[in-house]
Amino acid sequence: MVRGFGELEAEIMDRLWSWGSGTVREVVDDLNETRPVAYTTVMTVADILHRKGWLGREKEGRAWLYTPARSRAAYTAGLMQEALGDSPDRTAALAHFVEGITPDEAEELRAALRTARRRSTR
Repeated sequence: MVRGFGELEAEIMDRLWSWGSGTVREVVDDLNETRPVAYTTVMTVADILHRKGWLGREKEGRAWLYTPARSRAAYTAGLMQEALGDSPDRTAALAHFVEGITPDEAEELRAALRTARRRSTR
């Protein structure tokens, strides 16, 4: 089950997905450029994300170096699957989704479907 991240979880994951890895201190310093947040708060949330399986970590000196354990794309796909699973009419939900995408996105979707079909026939 994939549930959406809370606000701080999302901000931490966004930075780590962008950076590839980082320490709590680096995340705190970056967050504090736009809003105040305590080191211990970020440390607690990073630990929770680690326990949930979203972040890996290894010791770097005295600090933990956190690395995303799953990609942003995998997270987004999980949210989309969950949203479709919550819909009593998946076909209608997909139709509404497709109506809102651009022609370029539609082509990307067609390419993804072709790739998925090729993989499933192997």
